[in-house]
Amino acid sequence: METKIQAIHFEATQQLVDFIEKKIAKLARKSPAISEAAVNLRVVKPETQLNKEVVMRISVPHVDDYVATKVANTFEEAVDLAIAAIEPQLEKAKDRK
Repeated sequence: METKIQAIHFEATQQLVDFIEKKIAKLARKSPAISEAAVNLRVVKPETQLNKEVVMRISVPHVDDYVATKVANTFEEAVDLAIAAIEPQLEKAKDRK
């Protein structure tokens, strides 16, 4: 599985990249059909409390992509929320097979 992480208009720390890769790997263990994961990180302007946006796209061959967009105080929290939103979508797809 390939993981693409893109930080838009800022430099992501290695700690954040490692955190995201670890979370995606856990998700891939639950659903081995995942072929690609793309994560876009963006700081939303203006500087407010909830200004960290994560757009996560999970690709499964022969099925639609699963997408979740979440905004939170930290990127880690937004990644957790996005994964929590995608997990039920993957479960539904697994049940339909």
